[in-house]
Amino acid sequence: MSLLIIYPDSYSKNQPEKGIRYTNFSDIERELAGIDVKFERWTANRELTADDDQETVIAAYQESIDKLKQLYGFQSVDVINLSPDHPQKAEFRQKFLAEHTHDDFEVRFFIDGCGLFYLHVNGKVYAVLCEKGDLISVPAHTTHWFDMGENPSFKVIRLFTTQEGWVAKFTGSDIAKAFPTLDETVAELK
Repeated sequence: MSLLIIYPDSYSKNQPEKGIRYTNFSDIERELAGIDVKFERWTANRELTADDDQETVIAAYQESIDKLKQLYGFQSVDVINLSPDHPQKAEFRQKFLAEHTHDDFEVRFFIDGCGLFYLHVNGKVYAVLCEKGDLISVPAHTTHWFDMGENPSFKVIRLFTTQEGWVAKFTGSDIAKAFPTLDETVAELK
């Protein structure tokens, strides 16, 4: 289930306030549109398996990818797949958990699994739980971080307007430590 929780940026895990929750897709889409974040649902033009390679995955979503390329001038597209047995999972998690911005806008489409984006905008933190079928586009220069969990399990299509791909400018803030992690958020949903 996709989920949006809007917290004050002064939130602490020790506070009883849980933030404002949205689970209805159109509510999530509306709230995120208010901060210029695109949130969509995509479907493949064919069934995919866990073993499908990057070319097969991109081909399954080619029509939607081509529309985005035409609209925004994307120059590169790739597929990233992280599983619980990935040897660098802890290193990647720590890098993405650090609050940062990009000069490019960040677009991710979840083919499988889930991840939690945190967008730090206008004194609030928007925690967006993305799952299979969700596309999120984070505007350039938006302060954010991402949690893939202790045992990541996701496959996403990434689109970039530059050939360099993912280039972050870290803020040095430790704000991410004050908010529930992906694992804590998912556990609370059960």
